[in-house]
Amino acid sequence: MANDDSNYPIGTPGVPWGTHEVAQWRAGQVRRRSYQGEVLDAIERLRSRFEVEAYGELDYGADGRYPLFSVRSRDWNDDLPVALVTGGVHGYETSGVQGALQFLDRHAADYAGRIRLLVAPCISPWGYERIHRWNPDAIDPNRSFRRESPARESAALLDLVAPLRDRILLHMDLHETTDSDETEFRPALAAREGEAFLPEGIPDGFYLCADSANPQPEFQQAVIAAVARVTHIAPADEKGEIIGSPVVAPGVIEYDYAQLGLCAGITPARYTTTTEVYPDSPRATPEQCNAAQVAAVRAAIEYALGRGR
Repeated sequence: MANDDSNYPIGTPGVPWGTHEVAQWRAGQVRRRSYQGEVLDAIERLRSRFEVEAYGELDYGADGRYPLFSVRSRDWNDDLPVALVTGGVHGYETSGVQGALQFLDRHAADYAGRIRLLVAPCISPWGYERIHRWNPDAIDPNRSFRRESPARESAALLDLVAPLRDRILLHMDLHETTDSDETEFRPALAAREGEAFLPEGIPDGFYLCADSANPQPEFQQAVIAAVARVTHIAPADEKGEIIGSPVVAPGVIEYDYAQLGLCAGITPARYTTTTEVYPDSPRATPEQCNAAQVAAVRAAIEYALGRGR
């Protein structure tokens, strides 16, 4: 895909998409992997150790119906704080989903009696199957976490979290930055908005996006230090930036979560961050990418428990 919205195969350059263009785009999206086989079956295997609960279902007509599941600590003690882990807000970001499932399978038991865990491993199953950033309405769920959200995926998660919102101490939102961001998803976004596409480059390595309204720099660096033992951390570019944002500490940039409608901003949690793994790096394997997500979650929980509220 050329780095110019005028070459994107859908729409007219300079004109935002309407319903016809969205329908044309959706018709071109092909199911490429199985939510049932890769996600739901893995969640089912966790039932003997955790509480598995359906928190909604997405009905996308001919594309199918997608049940949404959360996994939480079995011995639910209301006196303990809550750690929220979310994956697959962008369905194509594989290690966010698989890392969340791996954390549950291999490490969640370590925190029994210390913190309550609530994990939503795959928030956007339609996108997971089609390896896409958007939902079938060409909406980015991770810009849609707000009241009366236009993204059903985002609205369902907001409803799930609402009863616990004020008890959540930590929220880890697991993401990836991929080469396809630059070759497909950002050009598609520019075409959808009727704007020119301006390449930003793809950083080689892991980084975090903190909340500019609640940056918690020591927390972010504790997570970076843990992940650095698993995979490499993305360096700043020649402008001192990562994907167009200033690097405020090694491997850390900041966004305004609330303004952008990001998943990691849906609670008033003291500790929040968005992980970004780079799966296309020649220096990282899929196993390392999953391990990086797990290391980030574990380090974050240990830090939050050590510092408390």
